[in-house]
Amino acid sequence: QVQLVESGGGLVQPGGSLRLSCTASGFSLDSYGIGWFRQVPGKEREGVSCTNSHGSTTIYSASVKGRFTISRDNAANTVYLHMNSLKPEDTAVYYCAADTSGWGSLRSYEYHYWGQGTQVTVSS
Repeated sequence: QVQLVESGGGLVQPGGSLRLSCTASGFSLDSYGIGWFRQVPGKEREGVSCTNSHGSTTIYSASVKGRFTISRDNAANTVYLHMNSLKPEDTAVYYCAADTSGWGSLRSYEYHYWGQGTQVTVSS
């Protein structure tokens, strides 16, 4: 069964850090582009970051550039999102997704497999 599972979310104070993980089961991530998205109730899903299958190209939204870092460990079948200097406006459910083209993008409609999401709350 093809499955993506996010983990690492939680409650953190402003200025703090979290590392999200996206682990695949039932398939190998090494030929997929991977994206991280987030969504808050009442708003559209927002592309946060993505990487191509080799990890040689990474893209960040303007809202997180300089604070978030995407990385992948294909041997572990896992992609990470390192989040630093967190702000209350980063509060959302974070999703990872896999793109069969291998390119990755910040456009959610280009993705084929999605995880269930992990909640990140930034609050004092």
